[in-house]
Amino acid sequence: MLGVLALAGAAGGACSSSGEGNTASPSAVGRTADTTNPGPPLATRPCRQAPLEARAATVLVVGLGDATTAGNPLASQVAALGVGGVIVLRPNVVNAAQVRAMGDGLRQRSPRRLLIAVDEEGGRVSRLRPVLGATPSARALGLRPLSVITDVGAERGAVLRDLGFDLNFAPVVDADGGSAGAAIGDRSFAAAPAEAGKRAGAFAEGLRRAGVTPTAKHFPGQGGLADSHDGRVVSNTPLDGLKATAAAGFTPALEAGVPVVMMSHVTYTALGSLPSSLEPAAYRLLRSFGFKGVAVTDALGMSAITDQWSIPQAAVMAIAAGADMVLANQGNQATAMRDAIVAAVSAGRLPEARLNEAVSRVLLLRGEDPATMVCG
Repeated sequence: MLGVLALAGAAGGACSSSGEGNTASPSAVGRTADTTNPGPPLATRPCRQAPLEARAATVLVVGLGDATTAGNPLASQVAALGVGGVIVLRPNVVNAAQVRAMGDGLRQRSPRRLLIAVDEEGGRVSRLRPVLGATPSARALGLRPLSVITDVGAERGAVLRDLGFDLNFAPVVDADGGSAGAAIGDRSFAAAPAEAGKRAGAFAEGLRRAGVTPTAKHFPGQGGLADSHDGRVVSNTPLDGLKATAAAGFTPALEAGVPVVMMSHVTYTALGSLPSSLEPAAYRLLRSFGFKGVAVTDALGMSAITDQWSIPQAAVMAIAAGADMVLANQGNQATAMRDAIVAAVSAGRLPEARLNEAVSRVLLLRGEDPATMVCG
C-alpha cells in the first residue's frame, strides 16, 4: 500500500475546536504525513458545516500580486477571504526577514489556518533566489547519489521551514533529457521516467524530513512536451504507454510519502479532450495508483487554460473533475473563483459532495479535523 494512504492519520491529535488560523504556529500546519506511524484516528464529535462560501474559499491557492507585506491590500484581502493557501512568487521576496514577517502577518489575517506555499525547485525555477542564492538544477542534482539528493532536499527544506513555508510545489517528476531550456528540460532529474521518479522521491523525502510538504508534478507527465504557458499542448500517447510512464515516474515519489500531486495542463487524447487539470479521467488515473492525498492543478493562468476558459470557469471545472485545490497566481481572481464555485454548487452543476471531499482533503493536509468544516 502506498505510503500516501496514511495522509488521513496525519491530522490525528491536531484537531482544533476553534479552527482559527491565527492560533496555529507555522510548524503546526502543512506537515507531511508520517507514513511509518499514522497516529490515532481523528476525534469523533459532531461536525460543523461551514458556510458554502468558506468551503469554496478553502480549495483555493492564490498569488499575492507584487505584495511584499501582509498589509498590502491584495494580500490582506486574500488572507481575509479564508483561502486554503497562498503562493509566494519572486515579486514577493526581498529578504528572509521580510518573507517571515509577511507569512506571519498573513496567518494573523486569515480566519483559519493558512498554507503558505512556494514554487522552489532550484535551478532556474527559484522564487527565493534573493535568500538562497544560486542553487543546482534538478538535472545537475540528478547526477549525484540518492543520499546526496535527499540531503540537499533536507537542507533546502530546513531553510523553507525557517522562512515559514508549509508547502513546496516541487519536485518535478517529469522525465526529460532534451534541451536544458525546454519547458521541463533541466528541471527534470533524469531522462528516463523511473530514474527521474526515484530521484524526485529522494528530494521529496528530504523536504519531508525537514517538515515541509513536497509536491510531485506534473501528473501524468509533461516531460519533452511544449510549454503550457504558451497555449494548448496535446499528446496522442496511447493509453497503455501513458499509464506505464506515469506509473514508472510517480510511484517512487508516492512511495516516498508525497501527499500532494500537481496536475499538468497537457491534453492527453487517450484520456479525453480536456487538459489533464480539468479532465476527470486524469484524476481517476491518479487515484488508481492508490493516491488519497491532495490533487492540485497547475497554475490556471497559463494560456493552455485561459485561451479557452476564464480562471473562475476553470476553477469550477477542475473541482468537478477531481481537483482538491486550484492554483492561480492571480490573487485578484480569488473572490471571483470562490463565487463561481458557490454558484456552481447552488445551481447543481458542481456536486456539493465533491466540494466537501476536496475541502476534507485540504483540512487533513493542514492538520485539521474535517468535521470542523464539513458534514457528510
